[in-house]
Amino acid sequence: MTYFLVTFAIMLAVVILMAVGVMFGRRAIKGSCGGLNSGSCVCVEKCDKRKKIEAEQASIQ
Repeated sequence: MTYFLVTFAIMLAVVILMAVGVMFGRRAIKGSCGGLNSGSCVCVEKCDKRKKIEAEQASIQ
């Protein structure tokens, strides 16, 4: 029972800390290219997924 209470307390503390972070309006975690909704990539070497997206956009235009 002790392990359960310790684990529950730790998880509760983590949830509370995440909630406080959201309340203070901290920006969302983003990847190195600015996240999923970002249209621009600032990576030095573009990944295969980005190359494919750019090729599809070029073929549409």
